Amino acid sequence: MKKSKKTLSLMLTLLMSFACINFAFADSAYTVKSGDTLGKIAARYGVTYQEIAKVNKIANVNKILVGQKLLIPSKNTALAVQKPVEAKTQVTGVKGTKLRIATTTSTNDTGLLDVLVPAFDKKYGTKTDWVSVGSGEAMEIGKRGDADLLLVHSPAAEKTFINEGNGVNRKDVMYNFFYIVGPKADPAKIKGNKSASDGLKAIAKSKSTFLSRADKSGTHSKELTIWKAADMSPTGASDKWYKEAGLGMGDLLTMANETKAYTLVDSGTWGSMKDKLTNLDVMVQGDPILFNPYGVITVNPTKYTGTNAKAAKAFTEFITSDEGQKIIGNFVNKNGQKLFIPDAK
Repeated sequence: MKKSKKTLSLMLTLLMSFACINFAFADSAYTVKSGDTLGKIAARYGVTYQEIAKVNKIANVNKILVGQKLLIPSKNTALAVQKPVEAKTQVTGVKGTKLRIATTTSTNDTGLLDVLVPAFDKKYGTKTDWVSVGSGEAMEIGKRGDADLLLVHSPAAEKTFINEGNGVNRKDVMYNFFYIVGPKADPAKIKGNKSASDGLKAIAKSKSTFLSRADKSGTHSKELTIWKAADMSPTGASDKWYKEAGLGMGDLLTMANETKAYTLVDSGTWGSMKDKLTNLDVMVQGDPILFNPYGVITVNPTKYTGTNAKAAKAFTEFITSDEGQKIIGNFVNKNGQKLFIPDAK
């Protein structure tokens, strides 16, 4: 009996030790308080609000409740959440074929495709061409059957594109964020504002110049979403301070810098160009509405029979694999700043 008690005591001690070890490395728990947002909570713990949302399966990042219990991921857990998915099989039969990609301007302007595409072509023996336009125009190219694959960042338009039978096999690839940037003098007094819609309201109220891409791109779509959240819908015809430029992201940023205007920009393009934008600064960032996800979509080969569905599948497999996701995660500007966060699921 004494031996049994000693054995039981030893087992309990070991179990308690393991429990302490597990607890030491466990994620933190947090109870939502009045005035909290996922962004504020994330900043407090040194993680991103997307990581908190994923761990807690929060569909609407703008909706958390007072008293709600949240699991806050540790940095190790956060890395695990973002761990890319390795493709189980490799597509064959694409060697010597050509892939056509229609993509948004930011993947081109940042230089990401100059790194990704050669790695893909070398691995699969393909020849890839791409055209960089706004996400809306990229989808129009897809609707004409003039692309095999889309790499875009306009979720609502992507959903419509797929629901209308134009695309299949959409996969998450990566994300970054949008910023509202503007002249360093900040005539609208919005620097540091945590609400993107409040920032745009202040720009409108002060009649400070705002440049819109006005090209149905993902950035333009996001801009319109923020104006809608602000209960406003300015137009170039009725609001002289609101300029509809119809330019790609890089050209629009250059114009904003020259004219000392406000605009909306993805963080990747901003990071790759900011050294040249001496008149501009980031004014508003961190609002959950500024989240900017990118995905790949195969142009529906059943509807568009002339497309290269196998090469599109191969590129999707590559960009969501460990190899492709590592290229994205390691891609930095000359200052060492990461421009995209890999997010394949």
